[in-house]
Amino acid sequence: MTKTTINIKADKEVKEQAQKVAANLGMPLSTVINAYLKQLIRTKEVHFFVEGELKPSVKKRFAKLRKDVIMGKNLSPAFDNAEDAINWLNTK
Repeated sequence: MTKTTINIKADKEVKEQAQKVAANLGMPLSTVINAYLKQLIRTKEVHFFVEGELKPSVKKRFAKLRKDVIMGKNLSPAFDNAEDAINWLNTK
């Protein structure tokens, strides 16, 4: 497999802590990042875990979004191409 370089900006402390965690797991940080990228490709999902408390306004918004998802409201179908997505948007 051909390799390429990705340049990202990260807080120095975050990078150093991540490198230590990866090393404690027995792998370089690049292996961890590649695994995350492969997971993104495979699942087409991004998951973040927030430490601490969210602002009340954000909690309220998430609660509404969760309710909409459960009720199947305000969701678009999946599309195979941009043209179908644009056509669907134009009908709304």
